Amino acid sequence: MDLTFSNQREISDTVPVTLDQVRHPNYGRYLEEYVPGQVFVHPRGFTFTAAGMLDFARAFMQMNPIYLNQAYAKSHGFEDIPASPQMVFNVVLSLGVQNDSEKVIANLGYYDAQFLRPVYPGDTITAFTKVIDRKERGEDKPGIVTILTLGMNQNNQVVLQYTRKLMVAYRGDRPETVALPEGPIPEFPWVESPAIQLPDAVVTGLSKVNKSLTGQQTYAGGLKTGEIILHSIGRTVTDEHFQLTYQVGNTHPLHYDKVFSQSLSGKMSGEPIVYGGLVFAWLEGLASRDVSENAICELGFTEGYHTQPVVSGDTVSAISRVLSIEEGPAELNGVAKIVSFQFIGVKNIDSRAALEEFGEDLFVKENNKKKLGKEKIPLKIFEIERRLLIKA
Repeated sequence: MDLTFSNQREISDTVPVTLDQVRHPNYGRYLEEYVPGQVFVHPRGFTFTAAGMLDFARAFMQMNPIYLNQAYAKSHGFEDIPASPQMVFNVVLSLGVQNDSEKVIANLGYYDAQFLRPVYPGDTITAFTKVIDRKERGEDKPGIVTILTLGMNQNNQVVLQYTRKLMVAYRGDRPETVALPEGPIPEFPWVESPAIQLPDAVVTGLSKVNKSLTGQQTYAGGLKTGEIILHSIGRTVTDEHFQLTYQVGNTHPLHYDKVFSQSLSGKMSGEPIVYGGLVFAWLEGLASRDVSENAICELGFTEGYHTQPVVSGDTVSAISRVLSIEEGPAELNGVAKIVSFQFIGVKNIDSRAALEEFGEDLFVKENNKKKLGKEKIPLKIFEIERRLLIKA
């Protein structure tokens, strides 16, 4: 199609300035704007590329060859290199920020996150959120909103789903946010009893893979219930986090707008806060050569909290504690095991020093410290339980 347009000419000096026609698009939601049953269809979507997937895996120090080595991934029965679970999680979470959390005071936790199938180069992921609960405590106090979020591929298959809780302020007399489109509530295909979809060839592939590319101690047989693994290196976060935040599509100004972040009060005021999904990804990468380089897939995680903020210049380190080791299901019984970990992140202290200084208190949930008469740990930044399917 050929289209011909008239020559462009400068016309701004001929159009009067009308200050009574100023529009200020305002994204996110205040508490009273979350309605149980409401469904948000998040904008844009995200097409995964091989280059982008490899860049993410390397930037976040991923050591599992499945996310780095195409021949290795295919030898396990995968169609191609799958996206690392942390990338899938970061993208789905970020796609929802414009609707879900661009106005929240705090993210109160991730719950029951489940990865249902691999994401390959060329897959396009869209995200949806459903509001399931809103608890109000009065107009002068923030309330709590519970949401379900899922990511779907271009074939309308759910690849990830999870629950999240948000602390949200009342709008009061502040300007309303951008309204949702009118019309019927979109379908929200939450999977109530999800099955993990892995390639059929995984079982036969496990007997043929190159075992020289990973360490023997990271097979399930090399792990012991109850052991604490101190991951030996940390990662200093720099201003790179600004670019990485928008590379996964996150639009919250708290993470890259210093004017906005300095306008806030409390511990979030000052330098832009590193997006929590990136912190989780760096911590997971730091742990990967010790606990997950022989994982076939990440099954999911639950009860996760960012307990303290991270800013540019902070150095993050990770600690894992093995909670349980179970036989793999069905055809994977005998060739893979389900391993559950308690996963802890700290900042500006290495993992060995953190364990020496704080001992068992590192593994007590920060949200439970007050009722137990314990002090919170200011250097502890993250806690979650995660489950991996690991070669036996």
